[in-house]
Amino acid sequence: MSQLLKVGSLAIAMGAASALLVGCSSNANSTENSAQTANESKSSNSGMTDTTTDNNNNAGTEAEMSTSSNQSTSNQTSGQNMDADTMNSTATDSNDISPVTNGVSQQIDGNSKAANSLNKLLTKIEYNTENLSETAKKVNEATWKADTKIDRNVGTKLQALLNWNHSGVGAVDGYWGKNTRKAMQAFQKAQGLPVTEAVNEETWQALTKNSTLTSQPVLVSYQLTDADVNVKTTQIPASAEAKAKLDGMYYESVLEALGEKFHISRDYLKSLNPNASFKSGETIIVYNPGNPNTTPVSRVVADKDTQTLYAYDDSDNLVASYPTTVGSTATPSPTGTHKVKVKIHEPNYTYTSDDGKKSIIPPGPNNPVGVVWIGLSKPSYGIHGSPDPERISRQASAGCVRLTNWDALSLLGVIKKDATVEFK
Repeated sequence: MSQLLKVGSLAIAMGAASALLVGCSSNANSTENSAQTANESKSSNSGMTDTTTDNNNNAGTEAEMSTSSNQSTSNQTSGQNMDADTMNSTATDSNDISPVTNGVSQQIDGNSKAANSLNKLLTKIEYNTENLSETAKKVNEATWKADTKIDRNVGTKLQALLNWNHSGVGAVDGYWGKNTRKAMQAFQKAQGLPVTEAVNEETWQALTKNSTLTSQPVLVSYQLTDADVNVKTTQIPASAEAKAKLDGMYYESVLEALGEKFHISRDYLKSLNPNASFKSGETIIVYNPGNPNTTPVSRVVADKDTQTLYAYDDSDNLVASYPTTVGSTATPSPTGTHKVKVKIHEPNYTYTSDDGKKSIIPPGPNNPVGVVWIGLSKPSYGIHGSPDPERISRQASAGCVRLTNWDALSLLGVIKKDATVEFK
């Protein structure tokens, strides 16, 4: 008995391409490279399995999808994919640090391939610093001091500085925890500093040496728009069959959508806005995501021990890191070195039950692989997003590399075709 999962794409890319798409499987088998018929599905598809141990929205389905110990994947597809290397741009790629925000976040200046790609994938955020709450002001003015406990104000400032230096912390919550410590250690590694368990003076000085970057506000004022509050929402059911009947794997609430937009935990967003109704026209306090890494990535290393994905440029400089879930004890990730073969934005997800019945789960942020699929040359494995980004590094996957949706989008925009993917 076997289970089969496939992933496909919506037509959002810059041209059609034939591609082999494969997915996560706890016991994937090698398959022949033969094209799937175009009329099998209105979207392109490929084999995929993934699992999570802590995901309220998808726990039932994920458990169901991983019940077989003899899973296999064997699917090809032709469809449209997202490839930063084929963007309609003649400009060269920039290796500079992302420009600092100045009232606008997640909007990259320039006309490089990376800038064009990222600006298509990420939501532009216009903010201001007027009428900030006292809490927001304290965070923006916070400074780390040795031998002083890291409170939520300093914790938020540290998380912002790490993010802005492209050492991702996951969902910002203001607490010094596992993902923030890992981000600091990745930053120390990139800077050639001794790797420590706690912040020290040398690390703080390195985080704050770029005065222009450091002067960005961490918490900002943002006026909610109709687009923010009129997002499509749905109740996510447990079974794959029920999910397949949905129009899309949308957010379950406006608050969930806002949390992902601003890369912040929902609880923290609510605590920053205790009296907010989250209606159009209302001004709320949010985290300023800054701008992502714009340096093209030619190699990534998925470190199973640290549960971190490290991204390197052509000169083997560490340019970004992302907290991740890499496999699990029951379903470990592969070993060795592989290549990026396909890059898909807004994948679908097809589950085949033991009796052969297929359930195509539509795209959306609560899709089992989130909003991104980066398929590898290793059949049935890839890098992808998550329907529960707040639990990155606190989940288990069936061998794939799972990122927050925003980190997956940021990586999708800069990772090169045929980039090397190493599992360590």
